[in-house]
Amino acid sequence: MNQKKIGHVFIVMGVSSTGKSTIGESLAKEINAKFIDGDDLHPKANILKMSSGLPLSDEDRKPWLERIRDAAFSIEMKQETGVLVCSALKKKYRQQICDGNNHIIFLHLHGDFDLVKERMKDRAGHFMPIKLLKSQFETLEMPEEEEVNVIHIDIDGTQEEVVLRCVNAALLSISQDSQ
Repeated sequence: MNQKKIGHVFIVMGVSSTGKSTIGESLAKEINAKFIDGDDLHPKANILKMSSGLPLSDEDRKPWLERIRDAAFSIEMKQETGVLVCSALKKKYRQQICDGNNHIIFLHLHGDFDLVKERMKDRAGHFMPIKLLKSQFETLEMPEEEEVNVIHIDIDGTQEEVVLRCVNAALLSISQDSQ
């Protein structure tokens, strides 16, 4: 029996400084997937707003989430595997990304505030200032069990350990779809 190949999209999500970009890029290499950093899909106005220390509103995020959704759709339609990075802090954001897409799995990188704050202090070359971390935690709507397409990944540990957790989750998801 010849099975149709399925495109898979893994959205690495979480608050700023949980390692989304670093972990996502490593995950993509490990599973031989396309990598797209959602930060690169922000409109110019969003980048300027965050750079000035202002949090984004839901209205600001709409065009960005549409770009994330469309990138995921393209990967699915080409029957590829992709890893996209997107904070996806609210349930409605995750729903918007999934709209019209069939094979999205969110890998939710999470840790407590103090751990994430320490990692943010060590971070260089990013437009999100440390003072906005609190607003990220306040905005986060923790994915709940009814969101069946979310896998929680604890970031406490080395980068290699977190990448391995993500690789195992991704490969399990892909193998379940092929059965």
